Amino acid sequence: MSHTSAIDKSQCLVIIPAMNEENTIGEVIREVIAKGFAVLVIDDGSTDNTITTARSCGAVVIPLSFNIGAWNATQTGVRYALKHHYDYIISMDADGQHSPETLPALLATIAHHDVIIASCLQRGSLGRRIAWSFFKKMAGFNFNDLTSGFRIYNKTAMLVIASRQATLLEYQDVGVLMLLMQHNLSIAEIETTMSCRIEGKSRIFNSWVQVFYYLFYTSLLCLSKITPIKRIIKQRLITNQ
Repeated sequence: MSHTSAIDKSQCLVIIPAMNEENTIGEVIREVIAKGFAVLVIDDGSTDNTITTARSCGAVVIPLSFNIGAWNATQTGVRYALKHHYDYIISMDADGQHSPETLPALLATIAHHDVIIASCLQRGSLGRRIAWSFFKKMAGFNFNDLTSGFRIYNKTAMLVIASRQATLLEYQDVGVLMLLMQHNLSIAEIETTMSCRIEGKSRIFNSWVQVFYYLFYTSLLCLSKITPIKRIIKQRLITNQ
């Protein structure tokens, strides 16, 4: 028996954070539902017809009154999934980059791990590759695509990323992975392909200013989580008392 059949799709909720994605989200939802998965869209303060489009295509929609960012919107969806007793969630983008064809493979692989990342190295721009290389060395990661938001989490991981500790994270990548590793969760990757954006551009890697802000912000996060540094700071505080 395959692991896909062992895990019922009804146990898994696909969560899609979206802001002003009316031109792409409909097709994404239709393809996900066609694969047999339920869809929850967290509308992150859209000013277009994203909400109407998502509902008309069969998704449950939680409309947020104002923009809180993709990670906090995703976390809202995780808390919804826990409240409604889902055992797994899959996070994916609304812009058409993440292929619903990968969903069964994610569901199959999660039986052996707590988190699976759908990894696509071919999509890496120069800025993205610099970030990958830098944080792999800094945080000691042994996986490759650190910025992929296309992931599946089991309930153990869901409880971690729904916690208050995860709320202050700005990005759904390095910070979340470090938090999961602190809880000794098993994280693995599967290879997938990703399409080019139908429209729009990356909110993180659209300019070198954004890339450097991302590197700076996430570096501070990494430093705050590295155990030896935290121990040194604690020792200094004790010494100065």
